[in-house]
Amino acid sequence: MANLIHMPKLSDTMTVGRLVKWLKNEGDALEGGEMLAQVETDKATMEVENFEEGVLLKHYVKEGEEVPVGAAICALGQAGETAPEPQAPEKTPEAAVKAEAAPPDTPKVSAEPKAKPEPTVAATPTAPSTPTAPSAPVAEKQRIKATPVARKLAAENNLSLDSIKGSGPGGRIRKADVLAALKSGLSQAQGETSLTGGQLAPIAQEQSVPVSSMRTTIARRLVESKTQIPHFYLETEIDAAPLLKLRATLNDNLADLPSEKGGIKLSVNDLILKACAEALRAVPAVNVSWQGTTLQQWGRVHLAFGVAIEEGLVTPVIRDAHVKSLRQIGLEAKSLIAKARTKQLTPDEMGGSTFTVTNLGMFGISNFYGIINPPNAGILSVGATIKQPVVDAEGALGVGQRMRIGFSGDHRAIDGAVGAEFLSKLKEILETPAVMLV
Repeated sequence: MANLIHMPKLSDTMTVGRLVKWLKNEGDALEGGEMLAQVETDKATMEVENFEEGVLLKHYVKEGEEVPVGAAICALGQAGETAPEPQAPEKTPEAAVKAEAAPPDTPKVSAEPKAKPEPTVAATPTAPSTPTAPSAPVAEKQRIKATPVARKLAAENNLSLDSIKGSGPGGRIRKADVLAALKSGLSQAQGETSLTGGQLAPIAQEQSVPVSSMRTTIARRLVESKTQIPHFYLETEIDAAPLLKLRATLNDNLADLPSEKGGIKLSVNDLILKACAEALRAVPAVNVSWQGTTLQQWGRVHLAFGVAIEEGLVTPVIRDAHVKSLRQIGLEAKSLIAKARTKQLTPDEMGGSTFTVTNLGMFGISNFYGIINPPNAGILSVGATIKQPVVDAEGALGVGQRMRIGFSGDHRAIDGAVGAEFLSKLKEILETPAVMLV
C-alpha cells in the first residue's frame, strides 16, 4: 500500500513551506536517506529526507507552491501501484508571516529534515519600494513549467516566465526559450528609440515579485531588532597598513603550499575575525546577552559573520573562536562560506552566536553601522581600506591606508564606555597584528 510523505515541520515557527525544487522524479526508485525535495520555510531553504524504500509514485505539489505543514507532498509505494488522491491542502497565504521571534538558543530540528536555521541580517537594509499591481495572480505564475536553468536565467535577467512560450514537453520552458526571448526583447528595445536617440528600454521588467519566506523572516527580525533594542553607535579609524603587510607576508609564504603542508590564503576578514575574538577576550563585558531580568555573560566566543547569498544574508558561526588560531579561523570561515553558498549549512553552524561581524569593505563601503543580531548585544561593522593623506607621529604628511570600524551596541546590556573600551582594544590589536600569532 502506498505511503504518503507529508510536509514536515522544519522549524518551531513553521506553518507552511514552499516547495522550491523536486530532487526526485515520479518513477524514481528511492532508498532511505535520500533527499526528496528542497523546501523554503520562514527560516531557510532545507532538504526533506526520505526514510523508506520504494518508488516515487506521484508528486502532489508543484515546484513553487506553498503547502501547509502536515499536508501530503508525494506518494511512495511499489512499481505499478496507483497513488491515492489525498484531499487538497488548504492554502493559507497569510500563514508565512505569522511566525513569532525565534528563541535565542540554537533551533531544534525534527528528525525528518536536514535543515538550515534562520538567517539573521547584519547590515542596515534599504527601504522596499512600493509594489506595483501584479499582471497575474502569484499562484498562477508559480505553476509555470520551466527547467531550473531556465528559471535562474530568467530571474537573472528580470524576465517574467509568463511571457515566454515553452518548447519542451507539456509546454515546459527551457533555457533555449529564455535565450530566444531575451534576444527578441533586446532587438525590440534597440529599435525603440526616443526623439533624441536614447533607448526606451526599462532598466528592469516591472512586476510584483512574491516575497520569500526567508526574506519575510529577515524583515520581521530587522523590525524587532530596531524597535525593541536601543542601539548606540561608536566608530574609530585604524591604520590598516600593518594588517595588510602581515597578510601579504603570510600569504607569500603559505598561499602556494598544499593544504596538507599548512597552505592557506588568508583574507582581511580572517584577520579581523581573529582580532575580534581576542578583543572580546580582553573585554568580555561585550560578549553578553540581555535577557530581561538577567544579563547573560557568555564564557566562550561564538563568532557569527555575514555571508551574502541570493536569498538574503546568513550568519554562520565560528564556535570557540577565542581558542582557535588564525589559520583555524581562516579555514573554518572558508568552509562555512562555501556551505552557505551551496545551502549546506546545518542548524549547529548557524545558531548560538554571542557576537557578530559584518564586512562591506569588499563593496567599497567606507563606513556603516550594522543592525544588532539578537540575542547578541553588539555587532562590529567593517569598512573598506582607503588610501588617504595622513599626518604621522612626527608631523609629516604622507599617504596612509585607513580603515573605519563601527560598533552597534545594545544600550540595555552595554554602556558606551564599555563599547569604547572594546573598540580601543580592537584598534590596538589590528594596528599591531603580530600579537594574534602568539
